[in-house]
Order: sequence, then C-alpha cells, then structure tokens
Amino acid sequence: MKHLNSEQLTEGLENILQSPKDDGGLEMIVRRPKENEREVLDVGQLDLVLGLVGDNWKTRGSSRTDDGFGHPLMQLNLMNSRTIELLAQSKERWPLAGDQFFVDFDLSEENIPPGTQMQIGTAIIERTEIPHLGCKKFVERFGMDGMKFVNSKQGKLLNLRGVNAKVITPGLVKTNDRIKKL
Repeated sequence: MKHLNSEQLTEGLENILQSPKDDGGLEMIVRRPKENEREVLDVGQLDLVLGLVGDNWKTRGSSRTDDGFGHPLMQLNLMNSRTIELLAQSKERWPLAGDQFFVDFDLSEENIPPGTQMQIGTAIIERTEIPHLGCKKFVERFGMDGMKFVNSKQGKLLNLRGVNAKVITPGLVKTNDRIKKL
C-alpha cells in the first residue's frame, strides 16, 4: 500500500472539516481481543469497568498506571471516519489504526473539549483529557506523512488522530447508531 504524501493529505482536509458537529454516525466498531488482532463488530457492549466488552484495553495495560492495567481515562478510542478514510484509502484498512470507534463526527478540541459527554446507542461516553497520538505502528501503517498530518498543530486541534473516552453509562452500540453531543 502506497501512503499518501503531505500534499495529498492536506487536499483531503476540506472533507474532514465538514464532519457533523452535534449529531453524527458510528461507522465502524472494532474490538481488539489480542495485540494486532481486530474484530469488526455490528454490535458492541460498553461496560463501566471493561470498556468495550471483549477488547483487550484493560489487560493490554498502560505505563501510565501503577497496577499495570489499562488507564481508566483511555478506555475507548474514537477516530473521525473521514480522517481514517483519507489515511487508509480503503475501509478494510480502517481497523489497522487501532481505534474501537470510527465516527462521522467533529472530534476537534473546540467541538468536544475534555469532559464532553456523547451518546452512542444506549451508552453515554465522556471525552477525557489524555491526548490520543500516533505511534510507531501508526507510521508503519499510514506513513510518516500521515503521522505528521495527524500530529501537526492543526491536526492536534482537530484531534485528527482521535480522542480518548471512558464509559459513563453502559449500553449497546451498533454500527450506524447516531453519536450525539449531550
């Protein structure tokens, strides 16, 4: 797969900026049962303790916690579907980003600052303050220009790499559910 260059990525920004601000759509749910494994789901269960049930978020761990388990403010990862569509170039490659939810929704700092609650299906989630940034695997999968694009000053303000969230009210989420800012 040939990665897009900076110019091509910048050309795609206009479409990303058209993302809905208050009422968008959940386009893909991805569970990560083990490292480097992905399961695309039609329906997912969100739990206060486990996050997305069956995902390895909690057991994969975090260097940010004393007990070595997943960080409670990083339970869920959301990424704008227009951004991943641009970077991945095909929907089959979206799960490689490592996020659980791909949403057609404006995830920018201005639109959903930390503390903003959103409803997806019967669940309520809250955007947390911990930044969600690309890693070495992201560069391998989407290129160095892709990493620079999402982590640029503008990319960070728009949260092009995505945001972290936690479950506030457990519930069911389904592909094509609405995501609404509360």
